[in-house]
Amino acid sequence: MELGPGTAGLIHVLGGVALLLWGLRMVRTGAIRALGSHLRLAVARATGNRVTAALTGAGLTALVQSSTAVVMLAVSFAGRGLLTTAAGLAVALGADVGTTLVAQVLSTDLGPLGPLLALVGFATHALCSSKACRNTGRILLGLALVLIALDLIVAGSAPVRQSHLMQQVIAALGSEPLLALLLGAGVTWLSHSSLAMILLLVSLVGAGDMPLTVAYLLVLGVNLGGPLPALAASLAGPPEGRRIAFGNLGFRLVGVIAGLALLPLIEPAVAALQAAPARQIVNFHLLFNAALAVAFLPLVGPAARLARRLIPEPAAEDAAAGPIQPLHLREDQVTDVPHALNNATREALRMGDLVFGMLDASITPFRQREASLIKTIERMDDDVDRLNEAIKLYLTEVSRQPLTAEESRRCMAIFSFVTNLEHIGDIIDRNLMALAERKEKRSLAFSDEGRREIERLHRRLVDNFQTALNVFVSGETDMAEQLLAEKRLYREQEFKATQRHLDRLRRGYAESIETSAIHLDLLRDFKRINSHITAVVYPVLQGGAMGPVGKERASS
Repeated sequence: MELGPGTAGLIHVLGGVALLLWGLRMVRTGAIRALGSHLRLAVARATGNRVTAALTGAGLTALVQSSTAVVMLAVSFAGRGLLTTAAGLAVALGADVGTTLVAQVLSTDLGPLGPLLALVGFATHALCSSKACRNTGRILLGLALVLIALDLIVAGSAPVRQSHLMQQVIAALGSEPLLALLLGAGVTWLSHSSLAMILLLVSLVGAGDMPLTVAYLLVLGVNLGGPLPALAASLAGPPEGRRIAFGNLGFRLVGVIAGLALLPLIEPAVAALQAAPARQIVNFHLLFNAALAVAFLPLVGPAARLARRLIPEPAAEDAAAGPIQPLHLREDQVTDVPHALNNATREALRMGDLVFGMLDASITPFRQREASLIKTIERMDDDVDRLNEAIKLYLTEVSRQPLTAEESRRCMAIFSFVTNLEHIGDIIDRNLMALAERKEKRSLAFSDEGRREIERLHRRLVDNFQTALNVFVSGETDMAEQLLAEKRLYREQEFKATQRHLDRLRRGYAESIETSAIHLDLLRDFKRINSHITAVVYPVLQGGAMGPVGKERASS
């Protein structure tokens, strides 16, 4: 079937847009994989003055080429109590400026740089063995796709602009500013990339396919739609994260209203800087976001207080159902290493109590129908992950201070302890609860003997966990050695339970045959949990896991 020139051109334009979005995604993915921990740490440390926070947002956006990703990272950290609302709003303002700087670079005529980057990126990704090198290749390939996509859009748009329908659509957008705003915002929300939309507009305007008046309106719409993905992602999260997302949208909305009202004055001023239509678009985008940053950076404090009033903390009766936040990780004591390590220890024990509750309750869904308890344990694991991340970031800050050898060992012991707690929580959530759901879904029942074995091993597991918490607090080597010996005994008990289950299979027990896979997986996961439980003894036996109580005993 032969396609008309307009249809063929439209396919080229849409294919170019798809390639543009994919290239930006490759750049973002490569940067996050290469710098993931550094990016998270940079956002978590953006708690100084508002200018530093804004510069952090701009710099990170320049690296990952996605203001949406940076804002969502800030929203996530605020939800974990690691970033204040004011600092998060400053990061968001800086991120929006950062994406305009990237647009400035990518919208210039870079000649044959696209194919050259594709060649170098492919060679780097194919020939390198290290992850960092391969991710660098991914970034170069993504940049190459972006540049090639822009050329494809320009080439394909020539026959499209001759379409009578397209001319009518563009004319309608010029006479309906609100429609143009909503269209720009909606497409940006769907694409999750304001940068891609700006580059698309630059290509269309540069090729003469779109009047500047319409492009200016669409740029305002793009800036209005940019915060929407982060806002949608934050709706189910803690109020701290929602405040940043809503505050960022509020800044954009005020800016768009002001920009729309002043557009007749703005257009000639921007044209005086650079007359080329494509340059006017990226310059307007840059000036708009820079003006927002200058206007609202001094106001992030009042804006944060307003956001707190509009999005308050949950009521007291709902607080227990809300996400758990760190209680003891005081940032003002990070430089006081003894106090900071005690703070981290207290939070680690709080995390340990949470995991203990998960483990203690995990046997119940295997006894009776408890769908609500499974959901509760899943939420508890989310809280465990939140505390784990907060404690590790806190310890990372503490480790930047001058530490004695003993303080360094204790820091690593706490780090190891919370890592093992997080692994236990994951096994309970992802493995044990999945087995419980499978058992319930198939209406299966363990044999009486098998059920007693599982409950006996689970009770022993709970007792070992309680001992591990005591070892972490006291640092007593005798108790640590006892727990280490228990690890060997537990493996023997698990092996005997497995052999007895296989014996029941040989004897043809119907319940054992039906539940065999669940039974054996459960025993295996119990053994894995016990290994993580007993891992706490190694730092103790090396002299590094003495908690506050242990310190008091040592000094008495």
